[in-house]
Amino acid sequence: MILDLFRLDHKVALITGGSRGLGAAISVALAEAGADIVCVSRTSPTQAHIEKILSVGRRFHFLPCDLSNQANRTGLVEKARSIAGSIDILVNNAGLTARFPPDEYPLTHLQTMLAVHIEAAFDLAQQVAQPMIQRGSGKIINIGSVMSHQGGWQIPAYAIAKHGLAGLTKSLCNSWAAQGINVNCICPGYMLTELSGSLVNDPVRGPQILSRIPAGRWAQPEELGGLCVFLASTASNYMHGSIIDIDGGWLAR
Repeated sequence: MILDLFRLDHKVALITGGSRGLGAAISVALAEAGADIVCVSRTSPTQAHIEKILSVGRRFHFLPCDLSNQANRTGLVEKARSIAGSIDILVNNAGLTARFPPDEYPLTHLQTMLAVHIEAAFDLAQQVAQPMIQRGSGKIINIGSVMSHQGGWQIPAYAIAKHGLAGLTKSLCNSWAAQGINVNCICPGYMLTELSGSLVNDPVRGPQILSRIPAGRWAQPEELGGLCVFLASTASNYMHGSIIDIDGGWLAR
């Protein structure tokens, strides 16, 4: 049956930035499809979020980690494997942003942005790759942005990082597709999360953004769930190196 291809029973998913926002929504979706969850984040998940995972009969593990620090990432996947078993799915979702005019942009912010979005994603992909290669299967999902295609407004470091994540996706695909590892990238448009609150409520940018979205609204985080389940499942076994937009038509405008 076709729906069986989307099941994630007996799989373990490691999700960075999985305690809130998009990461939390992705965690719930993968758990509802059958996967156990390892959440890696600086911030602790809420009890309500944990209960959502447990309520569908899945296991939930939390590993606190500041991914901007390379030392913190050392052995992280091995630690996850020791508590949850083999990691079948890696979702590189952790991210942050900051707005400054380019001529005033602090380079320290750029360094942190690249460390979280690019270095951590590459590092964790390397850590999960060898076991995936040995068993001939694995799913790596990078969470990019519509800014993987565009320059944005006063977010040069974020645009650099998200463009880089799309490039990393394609490069890893070229090396690992023949090994049975699917590496793909999801590029969300404007999503209603805690981090987007200031932009939604901005009296100038808020209406400007909304007026450009053909769907006429910002997205809910849960609307990423179906696509993530697809890319994490055997239904997507011939998807390699794809950069997939889910943006309410933003890029088509």
